[in-house]
Amino acid sequence: MPDTEPARTPQELVMTLLGSYVRPRESRRVWSGGLVALLHELGFSDGAARIALTRLVRRGLLSRHREGRLVHYSLTPRTVALLDDGDRRIFGLGRRDEPAGTWTVLWQNIPETRRTSRERLVRRLRFLGFGPVQDGTWLAPHDREAEVLALLSELEVAEHAGLMLGTPSAALDVRQLAGRAWDLDGLSARYAAFVAEFGDCPKDLSDPEAFAVRTRLVHTYREFPSLDPELPSGLIPAPQTRAAAVKLFHDLYSALAPPAQRHFDRTLSPR
Repeated sequence: MPDTEPARTPQELVMTLLGSYVRPRESRRVWSGGLVALLHELGFSDGAARIALTRLVRRGLLSRHREGRLVHYSLTPRTVALLDDGDRRIFGLGRRDEPAGTWTVLWQNIPETRRTSRERLVRRLRFLGFGPVQDGTWLAPHDREAEVLALLSELEVAEHAGLMLGTPSAALDVRQLAGRAWDLDGLSARYAAFVAEFGDCPKDLSDPEAFAVRTRLVHTYREFPSLDPELPSGLIPAPQTRAAAVKLFHDLYSALAPPAQRHFDRTLSPR
């Protein structure tokens, strides 16, 4: 399903691995050679893996430690916070049906000289369930004031943005508006593809097989928070296969955890 699978880059997969297998996040160090070996198992060359790790250090997401002839990495406080926020969004997705209420509107005019901050803002807004309604204006069907204010402060772009809370007019065609901000048909297709891909997955896999499947499971599912605004079902029905996809994710994530974690830990042990 090349049209539905999320793009996989070495940096993105490293973040998936760190979020799924590194505990405790604040203190554990992981061997660089083991990470390179795991990325090789997932289809990337050793060179591409090492470049990805170097770039994550430059981005402030990993810290590098030399211990004799070995190099280890640890998560920076920023990465720990990002992963913790991601867990709340990923594992809470589709688990509650909030009634129609307050919506959040954000507009920004971040200058070109702050392009990196603007790109980071857009990625994080999508992960919070925001969708674009026109240039620089983003909409979420829930009260996201606290998260957005914290994000604007973190990126130091509050002076270039505005935030409002409110409710849609009763005269507004909410379905039409939602169709402009989010690809709801595409979202339904992605949920259906997820169920089709993982629905018949056996649970009695070898450790390496369980690691490969569970990593692909997480890496695919983690795209949904950026695609699914979780619109109140009283306004627009939820995607037809979302409930099945959510249950499947949680069931497989737990069932495959022990063998996948064993393979991760074994590979991360310096030889």
